[in-house]
Amino acid sequence: MAAPTTTETSGKVVIRNVGLMLSGDIDRPILDADTVVVNDGVIVAVGKERDCDTGNARRVIDARGTALAPGLIDSHCHPVFGDWTPRQNQLGWIDSCLHGGVTTMISAGEVHLPGRPKDVVGLKALAITAQRAFEGQRAAGVGGGVKVLAGAPVIEKGMREEDFAELAAAGVKLLGEVGLGSVKAGDEARAMVAWARKYGIQSTIHTGGPSIPGSGLIDADVVLEADADVIGHINGGHTALPYPQVCRLCEQSGRAIEIVHNGNERIGILTARHAMELKCPHRVILGTDAPAGSGVQPLGILRLIALVSSLADIPAEIAFCFATGNTARQRGLRQGLIEVGRPADFVFMDKAQHSAGEDLLDSVRLGDIPGVGMVMIDGIVRCQRSRNTPPATEVPAIVA
Repeated sequence: MAAPTTTETSGKVVIRNVGLMLSGDIDRPILDADTVVVNDGVIVAVGKERDCDTGNARRVIDARGTALAPGLIDSHCHPVFGDWTPRQNQLGWIDSCLHGGVTTMISAGEVHLPGRPKDVVGLKALAITAQRAFEGQRAAGVGGGVKVLAGAPVIEKGMREEDFAELAAAGVKLLGEVGLGSVKAGDEARAMVAWARKYGIQSTIHTGGPSIPGSGLIDADVVLEADADVIGHINGGHTALPYPQVCRLCEQSGRAIEIVHNGNERIGILTARHAMELKCPHRVILGTDAPAGSGVQPLGILRLIALVSSLADIPAEIAFCFATGNTARQRGLRQGLIEVGRPADFVFMDKAQHSAGEDLLDSVRLGDIPGVGMVMIDGIVRCQRSRNTPPATEVPAIVA
């Protein structure tokens, strides 16, 4: 189907006959509802069809008993420009992730740009340009309309408070991974993280061994001292810290705990379990850390959900919250929850054909990736049956 631009609006959209409504809210992950009504990209009603105003809709989607969830959020990616990554010289990777149910991506730094500037003037210019470019890219419908939140400068020695004020005034809202640049000491990082926070810029810190030339080991002491908003890839990107240090981070910090696909899977599973034991599952968020040396994983978030559910014994409906509502709340996003007033970003799923699971949630608990039948962003259908997931048992239909 032709890629619509985001300058058009959805009008009134009715989604009916939903078999399972996953809210994204970890405190109430499953809703007793079968219908969602959208107006101009915003959810205006959630409930039983008999209680919703479903008349005069521009578009009607029959979910045909499939599951509806908030669009998945990749909390940690490394875009450059356009729908291309020089790390793997691959085109269309963002659109491919859309077919994995991802509707929002959050940059942890545009670090793979060839010749990335590392002087203060250059890194600020790159961040502002990337922020503007990806916003414009979405408006043009490039990358399937996925919301790529980019423009995340990698901090370097010599930056002052006024640099962070300038970045914030220009619209930059994120820092790239602390530790990928020349700032690696805990005290120096803490000062810059505090300046960023003062001006409304959220920070993520690299955790574990080096991932690219120029990065280095960031251990638990540095992470705790820096006090960034997100403990980036706590399970390593790729090399994880020793598990006792990971436990210290979970226990001594109240910041977001980010588990990534391109990390140590064993540590990821143990971390998810530990968060449940500490009764802080609301802190767990998921990312891919792609593109990276291991490539691009269009199904990376779905794979992580299945991994932590099946091997960490976490209910599948909770695991879906790690990639939706948890990330929304930790990152200060409006999308990621199915509730009135939120953006209408949705993924329709069903169990994969011939899965041993009885239904979607059971199949994920068994470790199977679900089939994606449709993805919507701001109430507009961006793709139908996924070209990347296994085929879903049932898929929704556009009936009007």
